[in-house]
Amino acid sequence: CQLLAFVLAFLARRELPLFLVQASVAAGLGVTAVLGVLLLKWRLPAAEIALLGLLGSGIFALVLTARPSPSKPLGWTGVVALGITLGLIAVLGIFAARLRGVPGSVALGSLAGLAFSSAAVASRPLAAAISGADFLRNPLLYLLIAHSVVGQLLLGLAMQRGSTTAAVAAMDAAGVVPAALIGLVLLGDQIWPGREWLAIVGFVITLGAVIGLSWCAEPQHGRVTADRVYAADGRRATRS
Repeated sequence: CQLLAFVLAFLARRELPLFLVQASVAAGLGVTAVLGVLLLKWRLPAAEIALLGLLGSGIFALVLTARPSPSKPLGWTGVVALGITLGLIAVLGIFAARLRGVPGSVALGSLAGLAFSSAAVASRPLAAAISGADFLRNPLLYLLIAHSVVGQLLLGLAMQRGSTTAAVAAMDAAGVVPAALIGLVLLGDQIWPGREWLAIVGFVITLGAVIGLSWCAEPQHGRVTADRVYAADGRRATRS
């Protein structure tokens, strides 16, 4: 599923602006919640249901504003900038790995988000490659792979620090915003005329809902386990 999602997001960036694709990828958290309700019988609190509604409305607004168009070439300056960014993220990751607890989760999660954001920037013009040979010769392909690997490693380290919610929320915030801005400024991403305000509102609502779901989502499996432990303790107490 991870590999399929990666391929679909890559293909979507061929024509769609990064602000829509990145927000949609982050909104996958909402899909997880819906599938949990349908397949695993999760019971979501009212706050999560409200955030899911906001998430859907934000994505709908972005769909209405996004104007499909091919990406502009990034150029060698952009390629060098992505390479330098990769080095900076790796160096900062070494220092961030020394942090523990929530600060470590936030710092490493943010760096992971920046790495994934850079991978998205690389993939937007790369997806417009004309032939397989051009695709394989393009340095953006290898920058895409490198940023994705570094991002995955940093995300794993962030989750080891003990706060998965902090890591995911920081990653989503750092992974969506930079790519959206770079797409609009450098890659030719377009918004339908007169709908710029709707794009801003939809983007803010979507990102806020994703971060809110990351922070307030209840651990469904943990809650069931706790109930079972409580029931088992009660039975033992009764037998005593």
